[in-house]
Amino acid sequence: MQVRGVTLLGIETSCDETSASVVRREADGRGTILSNVVFSQIEDHAIYGGVVPEIAARAHVEALDGLVRAALGESGRNWVDLDGIAVTAGPGLIGGLLVGVMTAKAIAAARGLPLLPVNHLEGHALTATLTDGTAFPYLLLLVSGGHTQLVAVEGVGRYRRLGTTIDDALGEAFDKTAKMLGLPYPGGPNVEKTALAGDPTRFPLPRPLKGQPGCNFSLSGLKTAVRLAAEDAAPLTERDVSDLCASFQAAVAEVVEDRSRRALALMREEIGAPTALVVAGGVAANKAIRARLETLCNGMGLAFVAPPMALCTDNAAMIAWAGALRLAEGLSPDPELPARPRWPLDESAEPMHGSGRLGARA
Repeated sequence: MQVRGVTLLGIETSCDETSASVVRREADGRGTILSNVVFSQIEDHAIYGGVVPEIAARAHVEALDGLVRAALGESGRNWVDLDGIAVTAGPGLIGGLLVGVMTAKAIAAARGLPLLPVNHLEGHALTATLTDGTAFPYLLLLVSGGHTQLVAVEGVGRYRRLGTTIDDALGEAFDKTAKMLGLPYPGGPNVEKTALAGDPTRFPLPRPLKGQPGCNFSLSGLKTAVRLAAEDAAPLTERDVSDLCASFQAAVAEVVEDRSRRALALMREEIGAPTALVVAGGVAANKAIRARLETLCNGMGLAFVAPPMALCTDNAAMIAWAGALRLAEGLSPDPELPARPRWPLDESAEPMHGSGRLGARA
């Protein structure tokens, strides 16, 4: 099959960021982000301490048309230059997904363009091929508010889950820890910021599943340990909160390193040597976790890839890119695919009870 260059408009509305982007994939596989416009709803949800689905959906309705126009304008492209429309069809909050999917369907029908429903997780999984030209196969650590997974990425549409969380997702644990300690929303960035002034050795928190067989994660016990330590130290001073955040973050980073090391070994044994360890998702912005993983990869002589911060959180550029790869390789999914609040990346993997809140911040 002869592969041609394609230009796609991407739309992302799975949670509380509304985004539109235009991305170009050349015939030789190189990619260029021509525009990537993101509208964040953080301020709208901060007073509630988390994302309110109805508020998120209404905000998508109000913002999306303008963002699509802005993305086209910034890209220097017109409707006639597009080869297709890619849209997040899941997983995520159903109200937000429906806004994006229906908008994308309307544009595709009006302009006579192919419609490519994209798995949000696939967008994260393939970002490294856009930003760094990372070759397959590689190990993906996907860490967000709704997902914590270690996935072998063997090619476009070829994903094997090696490990996942058996209870809380990593971002969920960060958010709940922040709430327990009285830190504002969003929790993850505020825990990281507060930890900078703390002592990571003061509170001897557990490292759940460290050293145990397999590649799964468990975060609920660590979260409980933070709560108990906070109760014992009450009333909490500013220093107590900083030390708890630093101790929690250190425990998380150590567990992530251990689970990733095991997944790399498993991948070598069962699939083949990975070209890199790629980290993606909102929690991938955490500098302490990045530093720990980079040290791990340096010690193993393995490339460590962390996309730019703006492409770790929810964005339409990764959706457009995933759609472009599928379109170029003839892997376009059914354009009538409905919005799916639950949509595993590895659909052959056994469902894991409690594996994170799908639709939370990615």
